[in-house]
Amino acid sequence: MKQGYVYIMFNQKSGTLYTGVTSDLVKRVYEHKNGIFDGFTKQYGIDKLGYYEICGSVKDAILREKQIKAGSRKKKIELIEKQNPDWLDIYFTII
Repeated sequence: MKQGYVYIMFNQKSGTLYTGVTSDLVKRVYEHKNGIFDGFTKQYGIDKLGYYEICGSVKDAILREKQIKAGSRKKKIELIEKQNPDWLDIYFTII
């Protein structure tokens, strides 16, 4: 079974947030950073990885993504700041 990832990206500290899910975090964040696909992240210039979780499966990651998306913006910011208090682009720590 393939593991999954849930992640939060941002465009600037406390700026626009995007929560997503993938089975290949490095590839997916690269796609966001380089605007490979049209969509929300390209439109709003969301190109920094702020937070991620490793899940046992893609199905688990989807369930976790739904939990995060159902939460408030404040909760998402708390997740980022717990793992990444300086709001760094942590993409370069996973490649």
